[in-house]
Amino acid sequence: MDLTESNSDSLRVEVILSDGGKPAPCCPHGPTLLFEKIGKGGSRGRRFYACSACRDRKDCSFFQWEDEKVSEARLLAREVKNQSKRLPFTQQEYRRRLETFISLPLDQKKFCEDCQTLLLPEEHEAHSPHRTSAVTAAQLRRPSVLLRPLDNKKSNAQYLFSDRSALFLLDALTSLGYSKAVCVGTPRLHELIKLRNLEQNQEPMRSLLLDIDFRYAQFYSQEEFCHYNMFNHYFFDGQASSAVLDAFLREGDGEKVVMVADPPFGGLVKPLANSFSLMSRTWRDLQNSGDRNIQMAMIWIFPYFFESRILECLPSFTMLDYQVDYDNHPLYKQGKTGRRQSPVRLFTNISPKRIILPKEEGYRFCSICERYVWSLNKHCAKCNICPSKDGREWKHCSSCEKCVKPSWKHCQSCGRCALPDHPCGGSGEEGCFNCGSLEHKRKSCLVKKAPGRTGCGTKSKKDSHHAYFKLKGKKTSGAKKLLAEAL
Repeated sequence: MDLTESNSDSLRVEVILSDGGKPAPCCPHGPTLLFEKIGKGGSRGRRFYACSACRDRKDCSFFQWEDEKVSEARLLAREVKNQSKRLPFTQQEYRRRLETFISLPLDQKKFCEDCQTLLLPEEHEAHSPHRTSAVTAAQLRRPSVLLRPLDNKKSNAQYLFSDRSALFLLDALTSLGYSKAVCVGTPRLHELIKLRNLEQNQEPMRSLLLDIDFRYAQFYSQEEFCHYNMFNHYFFDGQASSAVLDAFLREGDGEKVVMVADPPFGGLVKPLANSFSLMSRTWRDLQNSGDRNIQMAMIWIFPYFFESRILECLPSFTMLDYQVDYDNHPLYKQGKTGRRQSPVRLFTNISPKRIILPKEEGYRFCSICERYVWSLNKHCAKCNICPSKDGREWKHCSSCEKCVKPSWKHCQSCGRCALPDHPCGGSGEEGCFNCGSLEHKRKSCLVKKAPGRTGCGTKSKKDSHHAYFKLKGKKTSGAKKLLAEAL
C-alpha cells in the first residue's frame, strides 16, 4: 500500500519524532517512525509505527499500533525476520574478501551482475548460471559505476552525481579547507575523494561513506564505510559503526569536518533534519567547546521546492543557486533528454559568499546579496534580493509586492499571481491548516499546537506530498485493511 496517495476522508498523516520515551519497534531497516492521523478539524487519530525508509508497504510491511500489546511469538517472528535481512558477511569478513580478491590474477577476478557480488574462485561454479564479468583495478576504485543503481523510487532510488557536479563539490570543499567529509548517501563523491588522493599521491581529504546500500561494504573498510539509515540515524552494525563516526567527527591538528548528504527525493524532511541535527550535536560534543550554538558544516542536496520545509527545520541553512545534475536520472541531468535546468540545489549552513559557483557554467556574484547566483537570477531592487528559485528570470508584481515566476500572471479575482489557467476564486489554501476551520488562515489561528507534537512546528499545505502520508482511496484487505483503518 502506497502511503503517499490521496484519500478524501483524511487530511494528513504526520510523523512524530521520538521525545526520548519508549524505544520504537524495529523492522529490517532499524527503528520505525511513529505516525499520527490528523483529521479534518484537527482531530487526532490512533498512532502507529511504520518503516522509516520505505514509503510503500510492498517494500516493508511493518505495521504496529503505538498502544498495541505484541505477543512474545510475534516479537520472536519479527526478530527472526530482521536477522534474515542482515548482511551475509561482517565488515571484517568483507575486508578480508576484498584483500583476497585484489591479490587474484585478472582472469579470476569475477563480478556477479545478478547478485551484485565480488566472487572468490571457490564461488565461481555456484554462480555459473548467472551473468558474470571481469573486474579491473580501475573498476574496483569506482564501485558506483560497477554496481547497478537501485531504482525503487519509494524506498532506495539511487541517483548518482554527474562527474561535473561531483567534481564541483570536491573542489568547493577543498577550497574551503575541509579535510574530512562525511558522505551521507553520496558514494560518487566518496570515491572521487579517494581517487584524487591516489592520483595526487597525498591525502588532502579523508572521507567516510554512510549509506543504506550494504553492497558498498564489499569495497571499503569499516573506517571508510558504515551501513547507515539516514531517516532514523541508525547504524546497522551498532556501536562499532557509531564509534567509527565519532572518531571521524573528532577534529584535531587543524582538521575541519563537513557533512554532505544526498537523500532520496521522496524522503521525509523532518526525520532527515533530525538525523543531521543529531550528527551535528555529536560533532559539537566531541569538540569540547563551551559554545553550545556551534554547528558542524553541512550540505544537504535536495530539490528547491523543499526550501520552506528545510528552512523550517534548519533555520541556519541557505539555499544556493547551484544546479546539481545526475548521470542516471531521466530529468535531472544535462543533455537532450534532461531538463533545461535541474531543480536540485545545495542547502547549507556554510556562508553562501564562501562557496564560489563556477563562472564558466553561468554563475555570477551578486555584491548586494553577497552570494553567487545563476546568470538569469537578476537582482530585484524592490525586493532587494535575487529572487529566482527555479533557474528562470522572475518578474516583480507590484500588486503582490514580490517577484513571481515568469509564467504567472496577476489575477484580480484571486488577488494574487498564478498560472493563467488556474481555478479562479481560491486563495491557494483551504482555510486553516492547523485546526481545519474554513473561517480563517493558519496565521490567525488561536488553537495552540497539540501536546505531543514535536519537530519543526506546524506544516504548510505543500508538505502533504512527502512530509505527510496520504492513502489510496480503494478497497483493501488483510494487513492492508489495518492501515486503512488507521488512516
